[in-house]
Amino acid sequence: MPELPEVEALAAFLDGKLAGRTVAAATAVSFQALKTYDPPLSAIEGLTFEGVGRHGKFLDMRVGELHLVIHLARAGWIRWKDELPTQPVRAGKGPLALRVRLTEPESAGFDVTEAGTQKRLAVSLVRDPKDVPGVARLGIEPLSPEFTAEALTDLLRGERRQIKGVLRDQGTIAGIGNA
Repeated sequence: MPELPEVEALAAFLDGKLAGRTVAAATAVSFQALKTYDPPLSAIEGLTFEGVGRHGKFLDMRVGELHLVIHLARAGWIRWKDELPTQPVRAGKGPLALRVRLTEPESAGFDVTEAGTQKRLAVSLVRDPKDVPGVARLGIEPLSPEFTAEALTDLLRGERRQIKGVLRDQGTIAGIGNA
């Protein structure tokens, strides 16, 4: 599973690649990965990426007024390609879950993939990131200025769980995992 530093680095990388670029096509290949239906995935076609951020381990790609929110789960990843294959994608048992093609240059874009048999990758297109249940329940961001020694002391006050259990609880502190 990508951990917080990896997701943070991935968000920064994608922000540099996507900001200001327009979506030509978004194709869901693994329908089990797509967790929302309204707005439809096709709603981002023709819209421009405003930037990429993160909520815990959820990537938040702002596309116009919408948010393409992706949780990579255990075996997911985003693969940037300067040249995407030109043949149409086909649904199947392979690792490809989502392909996003950009307008300029026509061949550039990214694939969202998930290796393995436990398909837990989640892709949601929403108007507000908090419409994604996993994002809505997140606690404080450990990389935010609000996360201070005093804030941590307040979070731990009255806790009876072992420290590892507290740190892994996404509702307490967002993005810290088992690693």
